[in-house]
Amino acid sequence: MLSVLFFDSDDGSVGGPSYAALMPDTVALVIGPTAADAWGAPEVPRAAVVGADVSAVVDLGELPALVARLEEGRPRWVWWSAAEVVGPLLAAGVRVARAWDVAEAHRLLAGGWSAEPAEAWALAHDLDPAGMPARHRGDLLDLLGADETPGTGPADDVTRPDGYLRADAAAGAWAITDDRLLTWAKTVLTCADAQHRLASATSPRLVATIHAESAAAVLCAELGHDGLPVDRAVLLDLVEPMSGPPAERDARVLAHVPGREHLDLRNPAQVRELLGAVGIDVPSTRKHVLEQYANVHPVVPALLAWRADERIATTYGVRWIAEHVGPDHRLRGEWRACDGGAGRMTAASGLHNLPALLRPGVAAHEGHVFVRADLGQIEPRVLAVVSGDPAFVQATMADDLYAPVAQTLGVERAVAKVAVLSAMYGGRAGQAAAALQGLERAYPTAIRLLEGAYAAGVRGESVRTFGGRLIPTTRMLGPDGRPGTNPELDAARGRFTRNAIIQGAAAELFKAWAATVRATTAHLGARIVLCLHDELLVHVPAAHGEEAARLVDVALQDASRRWSGGSGVRFVSDTRVITRWSDAKE
Repeated sequence: MLSVLFFDSDDGSVGGPSYAALMPDTVALVIGPTAADAWGAPEVPRAAVVGADVSAVVDLGELPALVARLEEGRPRWVWWSAAEVVGPLLAAGVRVARAWDVAEAHRLLAGGWSAEPAEAWALAHDLDPAGMPARHRGDLLDLLGADETPGTGPADDVTRPDGYLRADAAAGAWAITDDRLLTWAKTVLTCADAQHRLASATSPRLVATIHAESAAAVLCAELGHDGLPVDRAVLLDLVEPMSGPPAERDARVLAHVPGREHLDLRNPAQVRELLGAVGIDVPSTRKHVLEQYANVHPVVPALLAWRADERIATTYGVRWIAEHVGPDHRLRGEWRACDGGAGRMTAASGLHNLPALLRPGVAAHEGHVFVRADLGQIEPRVLAVVSGDPAFVQATMADDLYAPVAQTLGVERAVAKVAVLSAMYGGRAGQAAAALQGLERAYPTAIRLLEGAYAAGVRGESVRTFGGRLIPTTRMLGPDGRPGTNPELDAARGRFTRNAIIQGAAAELFKAWAATVRATTAHLGARIVLCLHDELLVHVPAAHGEEAARLVDVALQDASRRWSGGSGVRFVSDTRVITRWSDAKE
């Protein structure tokens, strides 16, 4: 069951205007498999480009020039997945402005991460996923099945008589001729058109969300291609002192507990034994727990320092620098437009978890600066948008949202902050408990929205975010597949759902903002080089730093106004021109 909590839907009809009216100016781009010629040598990969005014198959080396020429008309490029096609364009210096990414659209419509062409096609055409053909294996039996099994259709048909994509087509192994490659390009246009109609019928905001998500997918390819500028020498200076033998790091802690030098600091049970030896009894050895005892015994601060050093040595040491920082002093990793959950962008190679200690090593290259912009209190402000609570919307007019909330509740700012965050994250204990009651009285619409999401999660119902992303909860139902049999799991599912509707909406706004920054600062030579939760890092020629910073702030106002539908909620950003990432932290 689906609980639609966050937007008004239309009559649910999947019908609509014609393709031309729905998706004007679209051009499909697909890249075919590398086949072998008559002599067994691999042929040059081919690409097909299909639109209202173009239908062409070209060698991959000719593709960037064709795309660059067509890009002058600002089409919306349609492809199965940006990750499959954008690389050759970036390598040739070609960047596109607009896209419809079928995989990202499917992730929004269906929830989760899996978004193969066969799945996207089936959902867009209202076909039961259970009826999809078995995965293509590429062996002799597979070939026999494609041509001889009743019901699969002629070999040159991209779909089977039952409407599903052929298994070999979905696997990318079918379009081995120019005609088939053109058909495959037309197929992705057909799929995108069906997705557009389905998205329009699902949520009034979902098409715009797909546009932003598709732009984020292109941005992810660019982030992986461009890399994050770093100062290799500074990084090495930071990590080398912490990258010595493990025994040396351990000794600095164990020196505070003579006679227990045999303990393994990487074993939580033995760490608790160590702490017990000095009179400290803790329920866990997590950082936030240990920090409460930092003034009790010197072994605790030593242990906390050991953890920081251990993380650097084992994850972000000299080897990490050698593996991920190129000769051009750029740190590179794979980026994804969504995490398969609430929809946040993710990155590999440590880019999303870079310790604050290493931030001095993230430095703008010669002749450039960074524009660093960090959204302030984004999730409470997003709550004001998605709930439409007028009193909470008014609170967002302040630079510090928690100040007017504290005044309304008659509590200190710190208590108001804990109460608001507890409402979104599910905390009910401690100093937040009394303040939460005040929140329910002062901001009933906002709290009712959160409680409604929690209840939907407990019941095992799926919800959609403000922008239309499906958040399925059925994957968290447990072995029996029914809610109500495990109270702890039900409560955890409710807490997840309550937070996911806010975190997911915040991710949608962030990506709309990033897409707007990407579009409006490109003429300055600016490039987004890092997207970290609610923070953007833009690399720009020094002469344009201040103008880029101004445009980043303008982009936030433009993107938030469009995204929120003119809700009146104010979003703020701490935007600065800096040379090292660490300069942004006071």
